[in-house]
Amino acid sequence: MKTAAWVVFGIAVAALGLWLAGLARWRHFSEQWKAKLEKRVPRQRFPARAEAGTEALPLPVQRYLRRIYNGAAVQADVVRIRQEGLFNLSESGERWVRFSAEQVTALGEPGFDWDARVRMAPGVTVFVRDAYADGEGLTEARLFGLWRVAGLRGGGTIAEGQLLRFLAEAPWYPMALLPGGLVEWSEADYRSARATLRHGALRVSMVFTFAEDDSVMAVRAEARGRMSGGRLEPAPWQGRFWNYAYRNGVRIPLEGEVSWILPSGPQPYWRGRIVEIRYERAR
Repeated sequence: MKTAAWVVFGIAVAALGLWLAGLARWRHFSEQWKAKLEKRVPRQRFPARAEAGTEALPLPVQRYLRRIYNGAAVQADVVRIRQEGLFNLSESGERWVRFSAEQVTALGEPGFDWDARVRMAPGVTVFVRDAYADGEGLTEARLFGLWRVAGLRGGGTIAEGQLLRFLAEAPWYPMALLPGGLVEWSEADYRSARATLRHGALRVSMVFTFAEDDSVMAVRAEARGRMSGGRLEPAPWQGRFWNYAYRNGVRIPLEGEVSWILPSGPQPYWRGRIVEIRYERAR
């Protein structure tokens, strides 16, 4: 019995050691990436209020920008977000697991780091990172932060996909959508407009659809790289937003869902909510 107890104890100690090693490794990489984002000197300052310079924008964008602030002059270079929700592991069905995540987003020079923990089973956690900086995109998943189970890194389609994500999430940091900022707007119809974002050699574009209350209801890109069957292939991609509320003087959506649009119909893979959001100026 004593021998068995010592064996169990030894396994537990080894498991704890591996978990701590994985956590330390992951945190080290996270701090490097976040420092890279936060130390950037913004190339531009966004206007503090939405009223200035909106006259030349498509009408739904004008209405949206004039309603998102609660009389506050809000500026930001860095946005910090905490999320929680569900992630669908199935490419074509329903296999939802819980996640929690922290994200740092740089606005003056587009970039972000999404650092998540996905609970695969009791006691089994996969560390997941989505990131973009300096024209390079990254997606990585490691069991306990150590063993790589998935990963993509590079420019081209990978970087474009992550830059699209940055643009799609702009309703959480709408100061990036103001005139003189990162995004160029063109008309679509009474309730929608096309947003285009250029960063270096990359150019991405998607349609923003606005609700009756002038909030962003949905965003859609006709092609974003989707990993399927071990291959990265373009597919239509959309995000939906709801439950708007004021946070730090800015009206933002607190809940959302992201889906691939497949021949069989929408395939949601992310459902989450904002737990906390902070807007900060660069140090």
